Amino acid sequence: MAISTTYLTLNEFFELPERDCPLELVDGQAIPKMSPKSFHSAVQAALITLLQSWCQGKGRIYPEWAIKLKRSKVDWVPVPDLTYISYNRLSADWMLDEACPVAPELAIEIISPGQSFGDLAEKAIDYLQAGVSRVWLIDTHAKSITIFYPDTVPKIIKGTIAIADDLLPELKVTPQQIFQQAGLID
Repeated sequence: MAISTTYLTLNEFFELPERDCPLELVDGQAIPKMSPKSFHSAVQAALITLLQSWCQGKGRIYPEWAIKLKRSKVDWVPVPDLTYISYNRLSADWMLDEACPVAPELAIEIISPGQSFGDLAEKAIDYLQAGVSRVWLIDTHAKSITIFYPDTVPKIIKGTIAIADDLLPELKVTPQQIFQQAGLID
C-alpha cells in the first residue's frame, strides 16, 4: 500500500518525513516495508552477529539500509533486511547519513508472514539487474537460503552445507548455524 498518490522523484522521496517503518521507492511510489515479526527479527540478529565478525576490515553489514538503485531505468530505493558492502565499493571513511549510493555485494531478504517466495525472488532478480552481486533469500520455515547469482541459476542451501563464495572470501557459515543462532532449531 503506497503512502503517496502522486509520482515521487528520488529527491521528493528522500524529503518525505521520517516514519516508524522504513519506506521503499517503487515505481515512483513510497511503499512501507513490512514490519518484521519474531522469526524474521531473530534471523536478522543472528546474521548480524555471524557476519559482523567475518567482515571486520573487509566492509560493513547494515540492517534496513536503503540503497539507491535503478529498476527498468527508473529510480528504485529498496531496503534489504541486511546489506553487505565492501570497502572496495564504498570506502571505510564514507560516513554520510544517507542511502547507500552504490550497489552492494550482498542484499539479504528474509521472508516474513504475508510475503511470498515468488515475490521476493522477483525482487532478487531486480537487485541483480541493478548491479547487486548476490542476493540471499532466507526462508525461516524451510530453514533454507536461496542464493541468487547474476550469471547462473539460484542455489538452495540447507543444513550443514557451508555457504562458500569467492565474492565473500573466507566466509564459512551454514544455514544450521544461522537458524541455531536465531533459536529456531536445536
